[in-house]
Amino acid sequence: MEQIRSIALIGGNGTAGRHIARTAAEKGYHVRMLTRRAANMPSADKQIEIRQGDAQDIQSVRELLEGCQAVINTLGQPVRAEPIYSLVTSQLLHVMQEYGIRRYIGVSGGSLDVPGDKKRLTNRIGARAFDLLFPRLMSDKRKELHILLQNRQIDWSLIRLPFVKEGPCKGHIKVNLYDMPGLSITNSDIATFLIRELEEPAWIRQAPFISH
Repeated sequence: MEQIRSIALIGGNGTAGRHIARTAAEKGYHVRMLTRRAANMPSADKQIEIRQGDAQDIQSVRELLEGCQAVINTLGQPVRAEPIYSLVTSQLLHVMQEYGIRRYIGVSGGSLDVPGDKKRLTNRIGARAFDLLFPRLMSDKRKELHILLQNRQIDWSLIRLPFVKEGPCKGHIKVNLYDMPGLSITNSDIATFLIRELEEPAWIRQAPFISH
């Protein structure tokens, strides 16, 4: 796998995204973040580059990814907004293949079902409830998953998250491929896990759950 020096980050203006950018920069990576309002995202770290653009615009995506060796996608939306997850992921993978970029890490909620899951009853009920409450969102997240599952050129990982809290690293992150092992995780530990997965890939073309 090509040595990773520069990371393109989608969703960097979210709380998890900011932790990821800072964690990656502290480890010596150059991070290029895409935001629609660059003026609202001042960066005091020379390793973090802010680019103004729209993740739905393929030209913005091309400019963001040029010269990068990996992509981290932590795009988030209000649950009632018209979902764009599948569109953004599709465009990211398309441009990655144009540029020959292999490594992609995305995030999703623990309510997303993946073939092979063995969720306990309470988690199955929770996933079903989320599907009933937010059908458009979950339909688009399933479409995003299908796009990843069908792709054979990209080394992707989709990390499924529980309730996300603000807070420092706790240090012990549980990982399970089949069911959510806990109730919550901090943004700091999400960042730690994603950067570690970038450096030591253990979940290529898989969608593990992580939690405390």
